[in-house]
Amino acid sequence: MTIPRSRATPEDPRQLPPARRRRAGRTLAPLDAAEKHAFWNEAARRAEPSVDFFLYLALATVVWTLGLSVDSPALLLFGALLAPLMAPVVGLGLGIITGAARYFGHVLGGIVLGSLLAFGLGVLGGAAALLWAPPVLHQAPLHAHLAVWDFAVLAIASVWGAVALARRLGYFVVPGAALAYEVFLPLVTAGFGLGSGVPHLFPDGLVVFAVHLAWAALLAAVGFAVLGFRPLTLFGYTLSGVAALVGGVALVMALGVGTAVSTQVALPTPIPTPTPVPPSPTATFTPSPTPVPPTATPTPTPVPTATPTPTATFTPTPTPAYARAAAPAKYGGVLIRAAPGFNHKVVGGVSNGEVVLVTGPEEEVDNYVWVRIRVPSSGVEGWVLEHLLEMATPQPNW
Repeated sequence: MTIPRSRATPEDPRQLPPARRRRAGRTLAPLDAAEKHAFWNEAARRAEPSVDFFLYLALATVVWTLGLSVDSPALLLFGALLAPLMAPVVGLGLGIITGAARYFGHVLGGIVLGSLLAFGLGVLGGAAALLWAPPVLHQAPLHAHLAVWDFAVLAIASVWGAVALARRLGYFVVPGAALAYEVFLPLVTAGFGLGSGVPHLFPDGLVVFAVHLAWAALLAAVGFAVLGFRPLTLFGYTLSGVAALVGGVALVMALGVGTAVSTQVALPTPIPTPTPVPPSPTATFTPSPTPVPPTATPTPTPVPTATPTPTATFTPTPTPAYARAAAPAKYGGVLIRAAPGFNHKVVGGVSNGEVVLVTGPEEEVDNYVWVRIRVPSSGVEGWVLEHLLEMATPQPNW
């Protein structure tokens, strides 16, 4: 009698014997090919971007732009909590470690669409913030440069997210919020800087976003590898190597650009402009009247005295006043507004150390002293806060 063979089907983990269930939970490597295929499909399905991902990302971006415009760290943290679960970011690591190129491209395309949405809303929020933003922002520059502690949080959140996604754990909110804060908040900051004209936010935040996204995917792939996932084909090893190379190159390029800017390596050295010295005024010579000698006649005849021709006196022109932008280092520069006062439009900015020409007198508005300047390099004219400038040429009342 021949017993018909049955096809191997994935077993329900809840129906496995206790010892086999403990083994599956410890190693994460499925016990046979069918279970491995079903397990991979379940993890991939959970990591795909959905409509909710884009909706919650848009909501979080609105809160982030509001927090950047009012300089509130509480709103930035609240926006990270409102952000969607960053399962697609972890899904990039799953696509890398398994070598599924089509799945990797699908998840990456969803992240790119979400990134364009967040960046566009950030630009609109930055343009709207010109109406009420404070003159100096404290929080925005913190998210537009690389930092060691941000990278440490990114590494922990990426590995934690890989473990939570692979083991079907319910506590994905904490790593998801951390990934949203470290990956998408710098992108929104770059868009905010482009829309508001605040210097050193764009494209700096865009570089931070690219580096953090690459390393989040790479570290998530490392987490999946530790849990037992391996590339299914030779192409998987190639994709993993390319991802590691891209992450390393992105980090090196970002660090290299930051070092060059901070140390002024390979950047043009500003040439100081000499201050013109007015010529000394020419003394005017006044001739003394010539006395008339007496004559022998009884009636003296008056002799007219020659009237000296006055010499034109040179009036020196006032010396132009030059100053340097000297905002605190964490701001990086000074905002230029169309008129004195915080409620006027920002027309440009000037980086710290850049020389400007003071073209007008001071004017006090709301207990702040403003002064009119012109940027020689760009021709932009406007008003800045007086205490954010260091005078290079002495000027009365400064």
